[in-house]
Amino acid sequence: MTVAIRVKPGVSRARVGGVHEGPLGAELIVAVQSPPVDGKATEAARRALAAALGLRPSAVSLRSGAASRDKLFAITDPPADLAERLTSLRAAG
Repeated sequence: MTVAIRVKPGVSRARVGGVHEGPLGAELIVAVQSPPVDGKATEAARRALAAALGLRPSAVSLRSGAASRDKLFAITDPPADLAERLTSLRAAG
């Protein structure tokens, strides 16, 4: 399964929630404190997404968008209720 996200780097408070209508469709917003340099924001977003979904960080990997704010992450062995978890996070914005 893949999850489309919109990364907001360099924010004062990290959070996961809300929806951004971007080029990948309805993207989950992931705000991270890390700056957008050397992949730091991407790695922080990967870890934040995993934590918000209740997954191990190793279960979440970047599929596309390394140099973009719009990213696709692949979820390995997704739990049965992953769609419900995503819906809840999207509504939290």
